[in-house]
Amino acid sequence: MEIKYKIWIEKNGKVLFGKGRDNILQAIDTEQSLNAAAKKLEMSYRAAWGRLKASEERMGIKLVEISKRDKSMHLTPQARAIINRFEKLERDAEMLLMEADEDFQSLLKNSKK
Repeated sequence: MEIKYKIWIEKNGKVLFGKGRDNILQAIDTEQSLNAAAKKLEMSYRAAWGRLKASEERMGIKLVEISKRDKSMHLTPQARAIINRFEKLERDAEMLLMEADEDFQSLLKNSKK
């Protein structure tokens, strides 16, 4: 038995942030380029760009900045804060579900007697 879940944040029925956007921002942070991030995630540049821009528009904040000096892409402080809070939410949910899984395992084990 395994409890499954998926977490994302919506506003007016449209995705603001979720694991996919988290992965895109993490890859941008590592690669310092949207093109390289998209390649790393094996997705098209257009798809990555579309998700990034949609999230920025829906949230009303910039998630990335482009350096004027070398044209590299960097996360904004707001993007880092969103990533950190989203990942904490995922860890907290995982812990809650692990406890629930143990409870269900115990209940099912006891019901077989």
